[in-house]
Amino acid sequence: MTRPAPSSQSARQHRMLQVLGLFRVVFKSIRQHYKNVESRTGISGAQLWALSQIADHPGINVGDLARALAIHQSTASNLLRGLAGAGLVARRRVRKDQRSVKLFPTEKGAAALKRAPRPLIGVLQQALSDLPADDLAVLQRKIERLVAGMHRKNAAARATPLSQI
Repeated sequence: MTRPAPSSQSARQHRMLQVLGLFRVVFKSIRQHYKNVESRTGISGAQLWALSQIADHPGINVGDLARALAIHQSTASNLLRGLAGAGLVARRRVRKDQRSVKLFPTEKGAAALKRAPRPLIGVLQQALSDLPADDLAVLQRKIERLVAGMHRKNAAARATPLSQI
C-alpha cells in the first residue's frame, strides 16, 4: 500500500523541524564544548580563544585582539581583566608610548592552553573556518536572510562572544 504524497505544507513543516534540529545540535555542541573548556581550564571559551590568540601573536594589542575575535574593544578588555587576574596573561607597556599595552601569555597561560580541549577557537568557529570560501559565502547570505526574517532580534549580539550568550 502506498502512502499519498505529503502536502506541500507538511513537507515544509517537516523540513523546518529538520533544520531546527540541526540548530539544536549546533547550540548543544557549542554549550558542551564551553563547559568542557571551563572544567579543564577554569576560564570561559571566549577567554580561551583570546588566550590562544595572544599565544599565537605575542605582543598583540587590545584593539587587534578585539578585531581578531570580532568583539568590541571593551569586551576584549573585560576578557583580559579576567585572564590577567588569573595570571594567564601579562600586560606590558611599551616604553615609547606608555598608553600602548602589549599582551603576552604567561607560563600559567601556556599550561592552560595545553590542558584545553581543542579546537581552541571554539567548535563553531573552527567548523566555519574549515568551510570552503564559496560555502561560507552562501551560508552567510542564507543566515542574513534568516535573521532579517526574525521579528525580534538583538543586533548587538553580533559582537558578543558565544560563550557569553
